[in-house]
Amino acid sequence: MDKNLSGEDNDSIDWDTEDELEIQEIPDTTFSSCTNLRDAGEYTVRSHGEASSSSVPCQSKFIQQFIVMGFPEESIAKAIEQNGENEGLVLDALLTFKALEDSPEEQPSTSSQLDPCISSDDSSSQYDENFLDDAYEEVSWSSDSDNCIDSADQCYLQDGSSSLSEKEQTLLFLANMGYPAEEASIAMERCQKASLAELIDFMCAAQMAREEDIYLPEDVKPKLNSGGYKKRKMNNELCSRKKQRAILDEDTILLPNPMIGFGVPTQSVPGMVQRTLPEQAIGPPYFYYENVALAPKHVWGKISRFLYDIEPEFVDSKYFCASARKRGYVHNLPIEGRFPLLPLPPSTIHEAFPLTKKWWPSWDVRIKFNCLQTCIGSARLADRIRKALEAMDNFVGEPPVIVQKDILHECRKWNLLWVGRNKVAPLEPDEVEMLLGFPRNHTRGGGISRTDRYKSLGNSFQVDTVAYHLSVLKDLFPKGINVLSLFSGIGGAEVALYRLGIPLNNVVSVEKSEVNRNIVRSWWEQTNQRGNLIDFDDVQELNGDRLEQLIDKVGGFDLVIGGSPCNNLTGSNRVSRDGLEGKDSALFFDYVRILDLVKSIMSSRRV
Repeated sequence: MDKNLSGEDNDSIDWDTEDELEIQEIPDTTFSSCTNLRDAGEYTVRSHGEASSSSVPCQSKFIQQFIVMGFPEESIAKAIEQNGENEGLVLDALLTFKALEDSPEEQPSTSSQLDPCISSDDSSSQYDENFLDDAYEEVSWSSDSDNCIDSADQCYLQDGSSSLSEKEQTLLFLANMGYPAEEASIAMERCQKASLAELIDFMCAAQMAREEDIYLPEDVKPKLNSGGYKKRKMNNELCSRKKQRAILDEDTILLPNPMIGFGVPTQSVPGMVQRTLPEQAIGPPYFYYENVALAPKHVWGKISRFLYDIEPEFVDSKYFCASARKRGYVHNLPIEGRFPLLPLPPSTIHEAFPLTKKWWPSWDVRIKFNCLQTCIGSARLADRIRKALEAMDNFVGEPPVIVQKDILHECRKWNLLWVGRNKVAPLEPDEVEMLLGFPRNHTRGGGISRTDRYKSLGNSFQVDTVAYHLSVLKDLFPKGINVLSLFSGIGGAEVALYRLGIPLNNVVSVEKSEVNRNIVRSWWEQTNQRGNLIDFDDVQELNGDRLEQLIDKVGGFDLVIGGSPCNNLTGSNRVSRDGLEGKDSALFFDYVRILDLVKSIMSSRRV
């Protein structure tokens, strides 16, 4: 168990799951998209640093290349003394020194440096603490590369000659990195007021484009292994190391790759999966607990310990539908004989929304949505994107790369669809219902607002994923099942069991939100359920006496299922990410308390 949760050296660990990779593909200008989309047609941003005047120290070119990357002179001297003038060995030594010297307290907080691209009035509902739970690391990491280059920029410019203008100092800096002065001058002319990171990206992209141009003579093509490219690669290596340190500093659980748990319908795990449950976890009732996978590492260790030391099963719902949803599950269900719900849901965006193909630009390479959220992008954002693209209509062919990437960042962040020429729109509630496996209009009506619909759906189970795990119960309970559903939400567990064809004899549902309780009650009536639905609004009402009464009334529970609030676990919550000690996420201990009571009461009834 401990090995799976904390094995930093495990080769099966994937540092960057697909959600992260999608956002990390965005260049270091990600957060400039805010400026780009506010000012349609303008797609450059201001430099992050101001030049200061001082004298340029006289140093060898070998030493200078590391100084401009932000390394202290003392460390450079020490690295050269140990390794000689070998660029690769010196860089490795400097990175090692940096890793040893850095501590979380020394690293600047990115949240104070970055302005959010979407302000609070840009979403149709307020940011929920569960927002972007699967992607918060990429948002914070995306600034690392800029910070690396900006620190080098400032280090060099602060040592610059007082006789040079800011433009001349920037040109000198780029030339020192190995870029031809002519190329640097052209980049600065075309990308006026751009940051150093953007200028470097612009020139690298131009070099790679010429390298791939089959009509360009070989003697004109740039050599990508030249000094400038190597130095740029060194910067990227440093940024990559910082990103990995950021993961450890956040104490985030290391996720397996691929995230398929004990197997999914489209992909099986290598070899035969076997697991041995602890003795105290065996026996009725079956239980099933769910929460966000990207909780701090110590949280899942604690969840496992309180739930009989059962190893969590981490699954990304992208293997079941057209959107990602990384979740961890702790349960004592059998894992043999699982089967998926039929018909299989659409597995890609274009399968789910075929009419969007007509308008989908070739540079939007998304195949699946990111995690479906509790809020959506606003009409103002969609309008900015439209204006930005219309301003680019004078360009021959596609919009400039920087515009494409800024817009693609927003499309990924808010799960936007292309619904017309230059037109994007957020998913409608019924479209979110379809992606999550709920029946159409499941959350519609009864005075429920659109905002509440998005919030309820964003906090729900992905039905197809949960149904795959619960499918083993169909043969075990052919005459029906009694369920204790804690933190029921909009009834994802009940819908999954119903779609599997398992009769719901008795369901005791506990849900704080009146809106969600009404949704479950409405679904129960519309599907003509023959069993009994008993609901409570507070898990703390279920003490020993009340549970004994319920067990006597329904004859015991076959399944205890639920997922306590993740508000204090998600990485997007920078205010009160207090783990299981947080006000809302501490309700996990009520799940444990109730499960233990049910097991104890039912065990005493069997004696």
